[in-house]
Amino acid sequence: MRILLLLFAFSLALPELAKAQERPTGEAVFSKQCKDCHNLGPGGSDKRGPGLNGLFGKRAGSVPGYDYSDANRDSQIVWDDKTLRDYIRNPQAVIPGTRKRFPGLTDEQEIEDLVRYLKQFEASGEKR
Repeated sequence: MRILLLLFAFSLALPELAKAQERPTGEAVFSKQCKDCHNLGPGGSDKRGPGLNGLFGKRAGSVPGYDYSDANRDSQIVWDDKTLRDYIRNPQAVIPGTRKRFPGLTDEQEIEDLVRYLKQFEASGEKR
């Protein structure tokens, strides 16, 4: 009887396990949505967009040597969880006039996974 109950419980869990397997990780979201324009990790220099190492707690428009739009540079935003989530959803709404040509993400789990992934990287590019 115990074996039957265990098998039944496992069969109920299978669909959720399959969904978790299908969902992209933060790294996969970064690779698909961000990597063409931004670097991350050791040696993460600027591309079309600034490098994203050590992003949290940093003021928007403050990476030395990167040519930001006036809107970004003058925004006075300091990147934290909420601000970054809002920006990932809709960059133009958070910083009107930014040159960023990213339409935003709508999947809340992908946003959460991406933010969690970005938070792992120190300014040096090393993972915490």
